[in-house]
Parts: sequence; structure tokens; C-alpha cells
Amino acid sequence: MVVAFHVLFDIPRNAMSSLQINVGARQNHSLSPHLQRAVHMLQMSSLDFAALVRGKMEDNPFLEEEGIDTETAHEGLPSVDMAASTQDQAMDAEHSPDREIWLADAFQGSAHRAEGSDISAMDFTESPTTLAMHLHGQLNVMPLPARDLAMCQAIVESLDEDGYLRTDLHELVAILPESHAPHVDELAFALRLVQSLDPAGVAARSVGECLLLQCSGIDDPRMSELARRMVSEHLAAVAKRDVTGLSKRLGETPLFVEQTIDRIKRMNPRPGWSYSSSRVDYIVPDVIVRRDRKGWDVQLNPAVVPHVRLNKVYEKLFQRHKTKDHAQLIDHLQDAHWTMRNMEQRFATILGVAQAIVRKQQYFLEYGAMAMKPMILREIADEVGVHESTVSRVTNNKYMATPLGVFELKHFFSRSMTSASGEACSPTAIREVINDMIAAESPTSPLSDGDIARQLESQGLKVARRTVTKYRQLLGLEAGEKRKRLA
Repeated sequence: MVVAFHVLFDIPRNAMSSLQINVGARQNHSLSPHLQRAVHMLQMSSLDFAALVRGKMEDNPFLEEEGIDTETAHEGLPSVDMAASTQDQAMDAEHSPDREIWLADAFQGSAHRAEGSDISAMDFTESPTTLAMHLHGQLNVMPLPARDLAMCQAIVESLDEDGYLRTDLHELVAILPESHAPHVDELAFALRLVQSLDPAGVAARSVGECLLLQCSGIDDPRMSELARRMVSEHLAAVAKRDVTGLSKRLGETPLFVEQTIDRIKRMNPRPGWSYSSSRVDYIVPDVIVRRDRKGWDVQLNPAVVPHVRLNKVYEKLFQRHKTKDHAQLIDHLQDAHWTMRNMEQRFATILGVAQAIVRKQQYFLEYGAMAMKPMILREIADEVGVHESTVSRVTNNKYMATPLGVFELKHFFSRSMTSASGEACSPTAIREVINDMIAAESPTSPLSDGDIARQLESQGLKVARRTVTKYRQLLGLEAGEKRKRLA
């Protein structure tokens, strides 16, 4: 509860000043730093959470990886009798100068690499191949004179993340050393050489030039030539997909023009992204669902549970020898206990939510998407005994491996849609019905979105045409007219 004092200075028209003090009370709901961190840990993906725990193990001497025998960790340490069974031995060791020195070294240096070691964790990480490295590797195997190679290398080093050359050739002349002193025409020749390298479209100075460089990769000579003309002369019309106008101007059939546009659309306008150093996140299921004799069994995926535990030996030593000067170590110990508790709570909550989802959606696991039931967060929250916001965080970036595939936990939640008979159905089930309708249609007479909406209504499912269009696009299916042309 926060009491706010509002001091208001009220100056009336008669120039008489008065002071008003209004005392009001208002309640602010704020999360403590520990609770904020717990909430953040709960909604993290399994990969991010594992990286967080690894970082804590490196920085916190009280956390260690499971499998390390801490009972023998004391062997070889000077002036320390870890097996001391009598109180006298413990007291003698407690005041030993050597022991105090070892304790300080153990707690402060446990997270660092051992001195004299030439191997670090970074030695085992794979170095990503950048676009510049990829291009330099191709140039280095070409029989180029040193002067030409220097010009090509200068162009490569001037490319941006997209793989484009945004620097004017006249500016590149000033970059190269005077010993080479190239002319702009020579740099233009070097640029064409770099543009011939892999990936296609690299070192372009505009989107049009990037696409034009990729036209030579079209196997059909007639389509390749048409694509060149369309990109170099009518790029705006290609972007607008003006099939009729392009057909008249280029003297080609609308079908061939549309096929060429589709081929141009599949070109890569940012060839540099193929060698981007951005991180790639892989989906690792947090829970695994299997069918056994008793029903559906839900278990945590052992691969996502960090193998970390509290170092009891270090904790006991520190509790016996801690002083007011060990504030940082006290924080480390508290953080270690907090991390272990929150890690247990995180996985217990994930498992509980996953088990509740499976109980609600067992027909989906048995019969497929058409049996998906509408389900909201409150249903799972009430069953597990947590708040809706907790369920929302748990289902964020968490995945479940089932016999039908790997699904994000959010996949199982959807609003209810009422059929003509008054029964509730899930949008996921309706999408599956639409998918089956399109799969069973005649290739020469495909269904339009309006046709699908009418058929759904005849089956008791009243769905608007625009909703059908949205569901069809979510399924990655083309419109009826384009499906007919592709057929």
C-alpha cells in the first residue's frame, strides 16, 4: 500500500494564496525482482532456459553439473581434512591459514578455466561462415593477378548484410592502395567478376540488378529471356502482378507471363541472408506423449531438463567459515537455492499443464485434427490450480511431441464456434475439413472459397467466406483459380 501526498497550490483570483494538502491512498501491484525473474524463467523456451542455467553454473560456485562426485573433490587440496569426523579436527581445520586461502580460491575461482590450460569451451564451437568468407574462398582459388584480386576483395569487403554493394565505385577507388590505383572501368570489371560468384545475385547495386543476375539460373531459355526483359524493363508491373498488361506489351500468353512472374517471385532478393550470422532456434519438445496400455502417458523430455544440482560440500564449508566479508558468496548461495527451487517449479508446472491438455484433447490424439475440441486458458488453469497468466506463459514457446507430430502447446487452445446443431467446434477442426474438401476436389473444377463456405453451411457449420479464405491461407493452399492453372 502506497500513500501518496498530493500538494496542490491553489491561487484564487483575489490573489490570496492557500495551500491544499490532499492525502489519498492507492494500491500499486508490483512484482519483486525475484518474482519477475521467476516469471521470466517460466516463459523462456527450453533452449534459452538451458543456456541460462549453464551460465549460472559457470558463474555460481555452489551450482554444479550432476555426475560430479563432490565427495572426492577435496582430494589433493592442502591442509584440508574433509573426512574429519571429530569436532576437534574440524575446529583445527577451521583456523588453518592454508584452509582460508583454499576456501577463497575455491569460491572465487571455481567458475574460471584452470590456469595453464590451453583449451577453452570456445575451441569447440563452430565458427559460422560469413558471406565475405564464402566469397573470399572462391576468389582465392581463381588464377587472378594480385591487382585484380585486390579489387575484387575490396568489393567483397564493401558488401552489406543483404549482399548488396551500396558504395559507389568512385569511392572504392580511394580505398585501394596507391600501388594498385585502379580506374573505375577496371573496378566495374572486377564487380562483374564478383557478381558471377555464388550465391547468385550477390554484389548487386539494386533489387532489379539482383534479380537480373539470377535470371541466368532459369533452365528454360525462353523463360530466362522473358524474365530478363520483365525485370529490366517492367519491374514495377511484375511487382503489381499485371499479367494482362505484361502479356500485351511483351507479346506472350498470359499463362506463360504468370509462370514467369512466379519464377521471379521465387528468386532471392537478399542473397547475403544465406550466410547471416543470426542464431537459428531449433524446436526441442518439452514434453513427450506416448500411448500405452493405460492410456496416454505424458513425460518431460529428459533432454530439456538441465543436469544441475547444489554443491553440498561447498555449501557446508561456506556455512562453517562465512563472515560478513563474504557478502558476494552469500548472494551466490541464495541465488543457487532460488535457482533450484524455480527450476523444479518450472518443470512441475509445464508437466501439469501438458497433462491437463492431453486429458482435454485426447480425442485429437486418437482421431486427428477433426476431433480437436475448443479450449480456453481458464479451463486448464482451473484444473491445474494456477492463474490464467501462468498457463499463458507456460504454453509460450513450449512444445509437445505426439504421435501426430510436434505441436506448440498454444496449438491446442482455440475459441469455440457453434454449429447449426448447437454443438461447439474448434477452428482447427474446421480447417481440417476445408483441407479435406480441397484435397478431394476435381483438379479441373476446383472449389472457390464461396463454394467451400456453402458446403460447410450445408454440413451445419456456418463460416463466412472471408474466414474460409483465412483458414485456406493458413493451410498454405492457393485460391481456386490458381489451383486450376497449376493443375
